[in-house]
Amino acid sequence: MFSTLIDTPTLLTHYANPDWVIIDCRFALADTEGGRRAYQEAHIPGAYYAHLDEDLSGPIVPGKTGRHPIPSIYQLVQRFSQWGVESHKQVVVYDDKGGAIASRLWWLLRWLGHEKVAVLDGGWQAWLAELGPTSDEVPAYQEDVQFEPDANPYWLVNATFVEQARDDEQYLVVDSRAAERYSGAHEPIDPVSGHVPWALNAPFAENWSKDFHFKTMKELEERFQALLGEHPVEDTVFYCGSGVTACHNILALAHAGLGMAKLYGGSWSDWITDSNRPIATTPE
Repeated sequence: MFSTLIDTPTLLTHYANPDWVIIDCRFALADTEGGRRAYQEAHIPGAYYAHLDEDLSGPIVPGKTGRHPIPSIYQLVQRFSQWGVESHKQVVVYDDKGGAIASRLWWLLRWLGHEKVAVLDGGWQAWLAELGPTSDEVPAYQEDVQFEPDANPYWLVNATFVEQARDDEQYLVVDSRAAERYSGAHEPIDPVSGHVPWALNAPFAENWSKDFHFKTMKELEERFQALLGEHPVEDTVFYCGSGVTACHNILALAHAGLGMAKLYGGSWSDWITDSNRPIATTPE
């Protein structure tokens, strides 16, 4: 069973196995249909396509939610069933951004109790580099599969939880965005810059070594042990801009063998919907 990462050579020997489900998660904020077009041109044979906005996010309510709300369990069950996800099947998800998008689907599946899901280390680029076969054939949705969810209620938290964590030394809150967004020096996406005042910063991109491959388990363990200190991993909350790339940190943490942290699903774009919530910036 693969429950965090999987390498390309291993996937090459299993991708055609009917008990394996492959899902392409390529997506770009600047061109939201670019990933779908790329998928339609070429993808790992048999792979389904997961669109971040349509499949991996729920409806946006202006002024009430972040940019990529966590989907309802009903919505996820419907889509996972159509993709043929069953408890005995190994799921592999990939993108072309080092797992930045695919980790969201990894987290959603893990959250709903499916442990056999892994992100392809190195993603689409690694698959091509290993001369993996490609196809433009789009598989049909499954009609006789029913995904059975078993949601973990402790892994997903909201703004109220994060606010209460301010006065509870038990919890650690971590911002997964780049340092310039955390500091407030540069905010290219959201209308308000800054961060949750009591949050530390651990940019998700620092989980990579080169060519979008994850760092070694030892390197990741050292990174996150230094971040966590004495805080238990289960009492650590990660957020980002909209609840997507924070999953990359949670994945890296799990791959390092340290356990599963919590996700603030709405993240920064949700936090700033309430002007009464405090905001901090870091002087340069």
